[in-house]
Amino acid sequence: MGYGNIMRVETTGASWETAQQDRLGYSGVRASHTMAEMDAGRMEKYRSKINAVGREKGVEPALIAAIISRESRAGNMLVNGRGDHGKAWGLMQVDDDPEGGNHEVEGDWDSKEHLCQATGILIGFINRIRDKFPGWTSEQQLKGGLAAYNMGDGNVHSYQNVDERTTGKDYSNDVVARAQWYKTKGGF
Repeated sequence: MGYGNIMRVETTGASWETAQQDRLGYSGVRASHTMAEMDAGRMEKYRSKINAVGREKGVEPALIAAIISRESRAGNMLVNGRGDHGKAWGLMQVDDDPEGGNHEVEGDWDSKEHLCQATGILIGFINRIRDKFPGWTSEQQLKGGLAAYNMGDGNVHSYQNVDERTTGKDYSNDVVARAQWYKTKGGF
């Protein structure tokens, strides 16, 4: 697809902090893969929507599934479609907090409209990172765009420290590792 090859993106996977969501005794790529696999059953009910949005937007469906896994554990962590202490909406957690992303939500929390909106937001961040770091490879820009999806592009200063301000200090690394699992083992 048009935003780099997810299988060529370098990743260290989940931090210890993120891995503790599931009380794993390990971190890294293995932990990210374990968490992606744990969400795989719940992810099935969204497969057709994820694939449709991926085709429409030119984004790897595995990447959309990985964000859903990280953000809402395939809907399992949401209360009435909301997460992040009520500040975000839907499977991909669009930030509608006036003091945060201030996005107007589109569609139901588990709808194709929501997935289109959130994927569009991701694409916007990837494009901003492309403009900000034109010398980066498309895979580096993809990883930077993922970090920006979590914390805003103004917080991405270097590739080496791309996750320094993300949740768990591992957002892009964890999402990339989960996406690689969904691509190779999850059938996305």
